[in-house]
Amino acid sequence: MSNNEKKKVKLVIIGSGPAGYTAAIYAARANLEPVLFEGFFNGPAGGQLMTTTEVENYPGFPDGISGPELMEKFRAQAKRFGTTLLTEDVESVDFSRSPYLIYGKKNHYEADAVIISTGAVAKRLDIPGARDGEFWQKGVTACAVCDGAAPIFRNRPLFVIGGGDTAMEEATFLTKFGSRVYIVHRRDELRASKIMQERALKHPKIEVLWSSVVTAVEGDNVVQSVTIKDLKTDQEKQMEAGGLFFAIGHTPNTAFLNGQLDLHDNGYIKVTPGTVQTSKEGIYATGDVQDHVYRQAITAAGTGCMGAMEAERWLAEKLEASE
Repeated sequence: MSNNEKKKVKLVIIGSGPAGYTAAIYAARANLEPVLFEGFFNGPAGGQLMTTTEVENYPGFPDGISGPELMEKFRAQAKRFGTTLLTEDVESVDFSRSPYLIYGKKNHYEADAVIISTGAVAKRLDIPGARDGEFWQKGVTACAVCDGAAPIFRNRPLFVIGGGDTAMEEATFLTKFGSRVYIVHRRDELRASKIMQERALKHPKIEVLWSSVVTAVEGDNVVQSVTIKDLKTDQEKQMEAGGLFFAIGHTPNTAFLNGQLDLHDNGYIKVTPGTVQTSKEGIYATGDVQDHVYRQAITAAGTGCMGAMEAERWLAEKLEASE
């Protein structure tokens, strides 16, 4: 297909990961012949799970499974039922007309319905030792709920960077596993809600390092220490550490939409409560691109199922109306 040629399909799914692949499984089984663009802007096909070493909380895998292996199973299932998989990015979309236009890097499509599953990326700070290829995923992570129970974190001092509700929640969660949990916050007061602050600050295992930042992460095969800088005195100290957790929010991958759908102030796609319907009919948002609360593989998969079922119903109604 040439660059200017547009192929007409019933359904395009943008983005992979648990949401996109689950949407594809359901849509393909409903004979919607979905086309799924796997690649997206901020990571490999398969989403955030592709950088997760061990997934221990996905039902059906009592011994755990690696993130990439789990995503490969999702992908194979989507493929088995006839999903067309394109390993390329969607560069832009035109939702001002129907059928909707989806411009991939190589392939262009016209689609009656669209499911957006482009996910979100955890915000990270550029700290020496915490980068890709250093201790990222070797003791440095951005999801305590996903990774906190791993053996490397047990009975070790753990550090959480952040000052909002997520940081309080993650710090409180980590007290189940770590010997002590330090919240590192660059200001002298927290942004978190009062109730979340109280819960964290009252906990005997949690200590806040006020007006402080992490300047370095060190270790051997895994994290062994962090360097903390006091912003008021400029003094640095090295502290023993088993893990470092970023809890400074996520960035949803919505830039390619170019303002064509209603978004929340934090950039996540708005959906009608109880559904995954966006501000435009026939366009659905599933997974972390519309979920800033749970952000789990299993909830993403659940919304992927919802997206496919809602798209199927809407397409059937549209067909009925045209007859």
